[in-house]
Amino acid sequence: MDDNTKCHRTLAVQDCLDSEGIQRFVWPARSPDLNPIENVWDALGRQVAGRNYPPTNKNTLIRAFT
Repeated sequence: MDDNTKCHRTLAVQDCLDSEGIQRFVWPARSPDLNPIENVWDALGRQVAGRNYPPTNKNTLIRAFT
C-alpha cells in the first residue's frame, strides 16, 4: 500500500514489488486512510474554532485544548 505518489510509481519500485509477489492496492494520493493524523488536526481545529473566543496567548491556547 502506498499513497500513489510518483516516486512510488517508478518502474524500479514496480519491478521490486513484482519480484516479491506484492500486489499494489489502489489508493488516492493524500488519502486520510493513510494519514489518520489529519483527522486529529481537523477535530482539534474545529474544537478551537467553535469557541466563543479565539486564543490570544499561549495559556489560553493550552486551555482551549483541555
